[in-house]
Amino acid sequence: MIRQLARWTRIAASIGPDDPEAKEFGSFGRGSCLVFPQGTILNPARIQLGCDTIIGPYASVTAGMVEGQEILSDPVVKIGDRCLIGRGSHIVGHWSIELGDDIQTGPYVYITDQNHSYIDPDQPIGSQVPIEAAVRIGSGSWLGANAVVLPGSIIGEHVVVAAGAVVRGEVPDHCVVAGVPAKVVRRFVGGRGWIPAAATE
Repeated sequence: MIRQLARWTRIAASIGPDDPEAKEFGSFGRGSCLVFPQGTILNPARIQLGCDTIIGPYASVTAGMVEGQEILSDPVVKIGDRCLIGRGSHIVGHWSIELGDDIQTGPYVYITDQNHSYIDPDQPIGSQVPIEAAVRIGSGSWLGANAVVLPGSIIGEHVVVAAGAVVRGEVPDHCVVAGVPAKVVRRFVGGRGWIPAAATE
């Protein structure tokens, strides 16, 4: 009985395209869902969700850091069709984060387009003006558990980001990146298949 009630609650409290909360989004595609319990959702009018996209339990998607914050770009966060954002992940946008179609993440992935600056070594880092740089993740990519995508990262299509990797900068199509900072460890080469990156250098 308790398990049945818990299951009913999860279904009833999830947010779908016909729910009032979905109308607050910039767009909320058919078949998409924010699974209960939801994480933090801030300024949803600047967030666009494609069709058949699932935002997992405890996952946060924010435009800015506080409700009602003045925001200069629209949309701030755009997530394509048929994406799956894993449990406890955070997509924290301030300027521009764009995810293509058919992207999946493991749990606790962190994606942001803003980071602290460290221009003055004599001042507290938290009080210095942050730096913003747009993030784009290409269609068909997979981000493993606990991966971090930093501001300015441009990840190509059909890329695997290994669990725990920290991505900064550009990542080409059809490769596997791993490590801190993330580096290409495997590439797909036509006629040869998947080979170690060192073999292509």
